[in-house]
Parts: sequence; structure tokens; C-alpha cells
Amino acid sequence: MRVEVHTDFCIGSGVCALVAPDVFDQRDDDGVVVLLTERPAAQHQESVHDAATRCPAAVIEIHEAG
Repeated sequence: MRVEVHTDFCIGSGVCALVAPDVFDQRDDDGVVVLLTERPAAQHQESVHDAATRCPAAVIEIHEAG
């Protein structure tokens, strides 16, 4: 799995950081998502999928094959 985030469209809701804190964080100044690891470990993949599903701005993109 490879994760990509589109920060230009992030609204700073923070759902991703709450659901998958080992993979996502937020910038202190504006709350925009920060991707901590592009290739999360297997134990974090379910929470990454959950974060992508819950993101109100749909800025989290998951590439399963690469």
C-alpha cells in the first residue's frame, strides 16, 4: 500500500489524525494533513482505509499495488 494526500484540498478536519495517528498528523498553524509515512505497516492499513473513507474532503488516496 502507498498513501498519497492532496494537501491543497485538505480542510483540516483532523479525522485522519484521530483515526490513524501513526500515519497522519496535522500542521499546527492551519490543521492541514501531514503524511507521516507513505508506506504504512500492515497493522496500520485498516485504519488508513478508515481515515480515507471518513475524510470529508476526500484528500487521501490509496494505491494498493504500489
